[in-house]
Amino acid sequence: MFGLSLGHLIVLGVVVLLFGHRKLPELGWALGKGMGAFKRGLEGKGLDDDHKKPPQIPG
Repeated sequence: MFGLSLGHLIVLGVVVLLFGHRKLPELGWALGKGMGAFKRGLEGKGLDDDHKKPPQIPG
């Protein structure tokens, strides 16, 4: 079924039960941002690149 085994479905069900459907987008966003930072770290760019940008003032 779409390449998902019973184990994958169980893990997905547990994640939905623990975090709820409203927190899943936040969790995905944070995971993606963390993976991007890890990838930049492996490329040698580091995390300091994000701090060199001037702060944006909303409005």
